[in-house]
Amino acid sequence: MDEPKIAVSESREHATDANTAEPSEAQQQSNAASLALARSQAKLADMALGHGQHPEEGRETVFDISEFSVAYGGKTAIRDVTMEIRKNLVTAFIGPSGCGKTTLLRSLNRMNDLISTVSTTGTIHYHGNDLNAAGVDSVEVRRKIGMVFQRPNPFPKSIYDNVAFGLRLHGLKDDLDGRVERALAHSGLWDEVKDRLKTSALALSGGQQQRLCIARAIAVEPDVVLMDEPASALDPIATQRIEDLVQALKSEYTIVIVTHNMQQAARVADMTAFYSVDVGTDGHRSGVLVEFDATSNIFVRPSDERTEAYVTGRFG
Repeated sequence: MDEPKIAVSESREHATDANTAEPSEAQQQSNAASLALARSQAKLADMALGHGQHPEEGRETVFDISEFSVAYGGKTAIRDVTMEIRKNLVTAFIGPSGCGKTTLLRSLNRMNDLISTVSTTGTIHYHGNDLNAAGVDSVEVRRKIGMVFQRPNPFPKSIYDNVAFGLRLHGLKDDLDGRVERALAHSGLWDEVKDRLKTSALALSGGQQQRLCIARAIAVEPDVVLMDEPASALDPIATQRIEDLVQALKSEYTIVIVTHNMQQAARVADMTAFYSVDVGTDGHRSGVLVEFDATSNIFVRPSDERTEAYVTGRFG
């Protein structure tokens, strides 16, 4: 009668030994990697949830984009984008390289007009007006919709003259000193440069140069600020200052930012658009908008499996 009990006991002992056996080095590395990924995803979700599920509710539409496509020399770069960008929010464009994020961003202030091979279909309405209609002044468009580029591009002029450049160009010369000061203050740079306004902007650090470019963009009092990976060339401390600045500026401006950094999108964006790449039968790659939603939904409960694969690092 006791034999079955002994057999069971021995079986349990062997099972215990197997379960408590020291994992191999490869298993330990795999477990550590899985744990690190889980913690990273949890942190990403926590940051994204801070923006709420419906930040766009009750806000005016700034850009109404409908079935919009862009081609270079007849080759489609991004196609059939339909979305609305709302006032005083930060909207992030994310996705792998080559999916047309920057192309679409440049379309929002007609920067692509400067490329002779570009053609577009569909519409972008800005506050209800067709942005690409005949008779629309592209220079005025770019005053109302400013652009900050990936790498800081200060002019080889003084700090003061960099900020004053657009003001003079657009005839906004009244209270020039005050306008320059306000722009530098809003960009978080005034206290650092107020005693050396006549020195070369090229002597500033990379992070300071990028904030100077932001000051130059907002000095002419735009409605929208477009940012094309504004922190990708900066160190972590300078990146944090740019992100803090983005959060501060959205109370006065509508901001659209292109970023490859998932953490950055989760930290700064209220709304996030995920773009991916479709490959045609001829091998041509074109960008498509996969999903556009509140950042909390994109990172925590995406509706498309392609979005989930990208934000969890399984793709892209």
